[in-house]
Amino acid sequence: MSITDFHGYYFENQGISHCVFRKGHGPGEVILHELPGMTEACIRFAETVAQDFTVHMPLLFGEPGDNRPLLQLGKLCISREFHLFAHGGGSPVTNWLRRLCRAVHAECGGPGVGVVGMCLTGNFAISLMADESVKAPVTAQPALPLGLGSGSKAALAVTEDDLRAAAARGGAGTPLLGLRFSGDRICPPQRFDTLRQTFGAAFRAVEIDSSPGNRFGIGPRAHAVLTLEFVDEEGHPTRQARDRVLGILRERLLPHGRWGTHPAPAVLIGFRGSSGMSGKRKYSQTAVVMISAG
Repeated sequence: MSITDFHGYYFENQGISHCVFRKGHGPGEVILHELPGMTEACIRFAETVAQDFTVHMPLLFGEPGDNRPLLQLGKLCISREFHLFAHGGGSPVTNWLRRLCRAVHAECGGPGVGVVGMCLTGNFAISLMADESVKAPVTAQPALPLGLGSGSKAALAVTEDDLRAAAARGGAGTPLLGLRFSGDRICPPQRFDTLRQTFGAAFRAVEIDSSPGNRFGIGPRAHAVLTLEFVDEEGHPTRQARDRVLGILRERLLPHGRWGTHPAPAVLIGFRGSSGMSGKRKYSQTAVVMISAG
């Protein structure tokens, strides 16, 4: 499995542009990679999802295959797109992601799109749930805001408007699936308590036992349920958690169990290996395209 198996395009909105990797067919699914980056484990998860859905995976920081958490964290601390310590302010990049979700829905059709956010992007799935285009939000080990105080542990790093709209959608029938390890200090239990209080029955929590002596030998520092700590074995709790994710995507996006193939509309701007790419990185072995949202 490799990112070169994906089709790369650039999505631009309000001065923000990121490369997005696309693969699969069927309803749209936006996968947001975590810190340390778009790792091989994250790409494998996207490949699995792409068996039933059209995956769109934006590269929000770093390079494909990156696994350098300290380097990326240092860059993100000074990034204008990410607010790592804001309790209720959200991150500006969520506005760009909202436009991406709408564009993916317009391309793929169907009832809406799914969103899986992980670690530093886990909270973004909560923010994006406020948008009508998002029908299957999944927040995996949401890590924001960073901080050790009780206020930080319980906070969601989502704006009041987005949280109010997301909670209203939850009350109207849109579920929010959440994943974490029980001993995870980066995504502390207080954060899931806040989600339960905010969303009530709409919040479906999966908390995997990582306490000392647990039967699967999961370490006390386990954090990344779907990627770095994922074990693809029948009966393993991370495999069960991944199947819960696939299940809610199918439940919400594939009501009849099948979907057709939808080509991606795009404007061709160059090929890998051709002369000149206007400063854009050459990720795809096929075409690299630019899509702009107004």
